[in-house]
Amino acid sequence: MTDLNEISVADLRKNLAQVLNDTAVQGKTFYVTRNGRRIAAVVPVPLAEQHEQARG
Repeated sequence: MTDLNEISVADLRKNLAQVLNDTAVQGKTFYVTRNGRRIAAVVPVPLAEQHEQARG
């Protein structure tokens, strides 16, 4: 199971390179939040591709 993290939009802007590196290299998933609510996710490519295949 990947490590799950939450990051605000503001923090994502400041740390985008590190978030992308952690996602690509370490397989971490980040949930992007706005006002404390999850609005998006940054996920490793294999996980996104698996999701696309499952959807057909």
